[in-house]
Amino acid sequence: MIDPDIKAQLVNYRQSIDNIDAALLHILAERFRCTKAVGVLKAKYDLPPADPAREEYQIERLRRLAKDADMDPDFAEKFLNFIIKEVIRHHEQIAADHAAAK
Repeated sequence: MIDPDIKAQLVNYRQSIDNIDAALLHILAERFRCTKAVGVLKAKYDLPPADPAREEYQIERLRRLAKDADMDPDFAEKFLNFIIKEVIRHHEQIAADHAAAK
């Protein structure tokens, strides 16, 4: 049997984690709304879906931020690479839709 005080602490931590997870999802949704607008702009002006220089800059920036936050920079890079792949996929789809609409 778990001590009631320990159980209460566990419940409080888990509630905080659940709140943070919800906030992360809302922040990611807002980020994808912004990157969708970038994708539309790129499609309109026939710009490539990917920008390797920007991606490299962002990865280095996030690695520095992770270090400052006492977080594993490798994890931050993997996380950002996952997001970048999804953004590029969206941009490619937007470009294809834009080309088909011409």
